Amino acid sequence: MEGIAGNGAKTAYVAIELSKRSWMVGALLPDRDKPSIYRLSGGDTLGLLSRLARLRQLGVDRLVLCFEAGHDGFWLARFLLCHGIDVRVFDPASLQVNRRARRVKTDRIDVLSLLNALVAVDRGDRHVCSIVRVLSAEEEDARRSHRERDRLIQERTAHINRIKGLLFAQGIREVEPRLRRARIDFTVLRTGEGHPLPPRLRAELEREYARLNMVEDQLRTVEKERDLADAQDPAVEVKRQRLEQLQGVGGAASSIMAREVFARSFASRRHLASYLGLTPSAYDSGAVTRCQGISKAGNSWARRILIEISWLWLRYQPQTALAQWYGRRTRGQGPRVRRVMLVALARKLAVVLWRYVETGALPHGATLSRKAA
Repeated sequence: MEGIAGNGAKTAYVAIELSKRSWMVGALLPDRDKPSIYRLSGGDTLGLLSRLARLRQLGVDRLVLCFEAGHDGFWLARFLLCHGIDVRVFDPASLQVNRRARRVKTDRIDVLSLLNALVAVDRGDRHVCSIVRVLSAEEEDARRSHRERDRLIQERTAHINRIKGLLFAQGIREVEPRLRRARIDFTVLRTGEGHPLPPRLRAELEREYARLNMVEDQLRTVEKERDLADAQDPAVEVKRQRLEQLQGVGGAASSIMAREVFARSFASRRHLASYLGLTPSAYDSGAVTRCQGISKAGNSWARRILIEISWLWLRYQPQTALAQWYGRRTRGQGPRVRRVMLVALARKLAVVLWRYVETGALPHGATLSRKAA
């Protein structure tokens, strides 16, 4: 490895292997063949800045630093950028590793691999790994509402299933634990044998119902926060309103797509599909040629909601060109082929919705909701 950039400037490369307990720092200087390895306590930003200041005093023209995206998020990248350091955040899944069954893995080896990738990327090799865009604190905070809502919905479903399961085990089948309807009075319920509920079971059901009530209250609060955050961002609010005007696209789906996907800028439809993880992964080696499915390397939140929008698109927009294309391709096919083709529909639908929110061009054959009309 060498520390000379393509333009002749002396460059010092620094890679950090982050963990909860410690940070392994590797530094490659222009006049040295081997990198130096340092170990810092986890979260020791002052010690890291001190090390970087020493490197700058050794006569380097520029300093480039990298680390993998992980549980530390983007706070460290923003912190270093504020101190004038060129930071690259790598996608861990895109880094090449040894394919042996028992490969050696240590923090030192990981730091050296990051340094090799950083040098290659700085020289213009974009195929070594993928670079993650560093989000601002405001962008990260704006995504919190709909992500918390998703977790609350999962928790609500778990509480409802638990209540229904406890009642079903006693022979009670007709009760639907939904708070928006009439509240359940567990004292009047009778088991399949005609007896009242046992006291400990009734107490457990009351506690489970109280947790369900709390989750419902938090859901309403989070949804209000989400709508308020969207209204305070004019660019996102316009895109969200356009999506919500389409028949079959609800408020939650439009908010997630506007925040997670369409708040970014994309150079092409391939760039958009790559961000969503909907690009095909080909395997073409020797006599073997097959498709391994989609990459699933992008935003999983947006990809999941886009699949749901695709199902709703077939139901509420059957007259559109995309829905008719799906019908022609899946006519007479089984469930597996229909699911596979739904992913292809989602990729096409993402491009159509992207053009719609950016230019206002309505998808061919699409109808607006009654509120929009």
